[in-house]
Amino acid sequence: QVQLVESGGGLVQPGGSLRLSCVASGSIYNINLMGWYRQAPGKQRELVAVITSGGSINYADSVKGRFTISRDNAKKTVYLQMNSLKPEDTAVYHCNATIQIYSPGFYSDYWGQGTQVTVSS
Repeated sequence: QVQLVESGGGLVQPGGSLRLSCVASGSIYNINLMGWYRQAPGKQRELVAVITSGGSINYADSVKGRFTISRDNAKKTVYLQMNSLKPEDTAVYHCNATIQIYSPGFYSDYWGQGTQVTVSS
């Protein structure tokens, strides 16, 4: 059974910083994409940032220049450093990974439970 567990959310003032972490565990052969999505109340889930196993990165326009995604393949962990946070960044942040549990085999999408990020004074 594969699990993704996020940590690092919380309450922060506008302009502040937070660092999210997500660890994948279980029967994992290979991880391709790892990324972060967020969902604010009353809104659809949206992509924040994604990183491939080779290090290629894509960011949502709304977070470019403020957020940095990185990953440690050996630790099966993805990070999201969030700086210059704004109230509109308030959301539940979910970790996502496309994982191959055996070879040869297909990749499947897995999601974490989410961690709340609240930006407020």
